[in-house]
Amino acid sequence: MRLTALLPFALAAVVTACATPTTTERNNLPELQTVDHVDLERYLGTWFEIASIPQRFQKGCTGTTATYSPGDDGEIIVRNRCRKDSLTGKESASEGRASVVDTTTNARLEVRFFGPFGGDYWVIDLDTDYRWAVVGTPSRDYLWILSRTPTIDAAVYEGILSRLVQQGYDPLQLRMTLQAPTTAATEAATIE
Repeated sequence: MRLTALLPFALAAVVTACATPTTTERNNLPELQTVDHVDLERYLGTWFEIASIPQRFQKGCTGTTATYSPGDDGEIIVRNRCRKDSLTGKESASEGRASVVDTTTNARLEVRFFGPFGGDYWVIDLDTDYRWAVVGTPSRDYLWILSRTPTIDAAVYEGILSRLVQQGYDPLQLRMTLQAPTTAATEAATIE
């Protein structure tokens, strides 16, 4: 497993840590709004990446997933995986830690993959049943649409895109992530 092929949120942690705090103002963007509350217990588990704004560290990634589990110290362990260049390609993985920054909502977290360097991980849209989630950063340079299943309903996806426009994102920057199809039984097991 090579660190040069990091998955969602890995390099974002380093890059966003170095971003200027005035990116939102400089780009004349509205303040990025998070969801009112995230139940971290319900958020844990595996998520499939449905779409993202392409990043260098994700080049060639297919079948991308992020798995969140509780850590011993109250932090969240983040395990990202993908297959390089095809759904049967070599697996690449990275592990990091996330900590809640806003304990009132649990919607603003910081993710670290390299020592003390962390990056924003803001939950900006979330299904009431935790079937899908959208994670972004105030700079609007990073965005991931996640689902408990490898696919997402087209109407749900379109609704997410329209809300992203209101948040100052350009949906044309998004690229769909190739995922392996699964059976209904496999998808149901993923949600549990």
